[in-house]
Amino acid sequence: MNRRNFLQFAGATAGASVLSTNTLLPQGSSHSASRKALMKVGTQHGSSNDILEVLCSLGVNNICSSLPSAKMDANWTVEGLTKLRERVESYGIHLDMIPLPLSSAYITRAELPSIMMGKSPERDRDIDSVCQMIRNASLAGIRALKYNMSILGVVRSEPTPGRGRSTYSTFVYEKAKHEPPLTEAGPVNPDAYWERITYFLDRVVPVAAEHKTRIACHPHDPGMPHDKGYRGVHTVLGSVDGLKKFLSIRENTYHGLNFCQGTVSEMLQDPAKEILDVIRYFGSRKKIFNVHFRNIKGKFLNFQETYIDNGDVDMLKAMRVYKEVGYDGMMMPDHVPKVAADPRGLQAFAYTFGYIKALIAAVTAEG
Repeated sequence: MNRRNFLQFAGATAGASVLSTNTLLPQGSSHSASRKALMKVGTQHGSSNDILEVLCSLGVNNICSSLPSAKMDANWTVEGLTKLRERVESYGIHLDMIPLPLSSAYITRAELPSIMMGKSPERDRDIDSVCQMIRNASLAGIRALKYNMSILGVVRSEPTPGRGRSTYSTFVYEKAKHEPPLTEAGPVNPDAYWERITYFLDRVVPVAAEHKTRIACHPHDPGMPHDKGYRGVHTVLGSVDGLKKFLSIRENTYHGLNFCQGTVSEMLQDPAKEILDVIRYFGSRKKIFNVHFRNIKGKFLNFQETYIDNGDVDMLKAMRVYKEVGYDGMMMPDHVPKVAADPRGLQAFAYTFGYIKALIAAVTAEG
């Protein structure tokens, strides 16, 4: 599909989703009598000019950019980051967040592997670079950065059939490949993992606080059995209790979560019932800095990533809780199902943007 056709399709999809808002409203609701929700549709698609042109046309006016660079270079200078922000803003889009070079990649593909491998003095050098990136982002007018503390990356088993002719990313613990039995990081028990996380936070959180810049960590995706982990690694950020402990380390206003609702749902035995209280817990404490607004079918150790309207979680109820706690950041789709006729997921993302915009309009109209 060429860009013109994509824009036409995506605009129609978003419009149709917004028009469908009335089907979500209780009787007697009206926009004129409502208290506006503070959430904004956002994305982490990237920040090329072509992408920005599409996003601003869809009304996606808040983004996380693509990674400026995998290492400290000219792109991470104040000048380089200022140019990035100004280019994004030239499309009428606000650059809410940028990623640090601490992605969800498997440890051998990580940008700064020494941090999660716990290797000194290499990790000290890399943490110093991260601290300078935070300083420069703040000076460039960018006040939030996201990151991961991952060794395993995003683990999945074989995809499974989804709605229509789509396929869903799937994880079934018993069907996932457990070979070789250890990753290149070797055995990492909970104590070792927490030591590496604490070592990082002790050095980075004070810099973020000094420069009034929020740093948002993504949970481990997916959570693994708490007694044995996966391939020798215990994913300590793969449970709600683990996330609570994480936030208690160097407690600070600027230390919080890139709250992936899909990933957190994957930690639960009954996501449809449990996720709302989890959102309420972290949201009421102002620890949610960004939201990956994604749905799943299934539960802990056995789930599919679905379309936003095709999972077990009532996403309208979830959106109401974000409004309830006063969350004012981005609601972004991080993953979408695969369809052969839509190989880049453009139509699936356009559909999801429209759906999110409609949900925000719906909870605003409820007052």
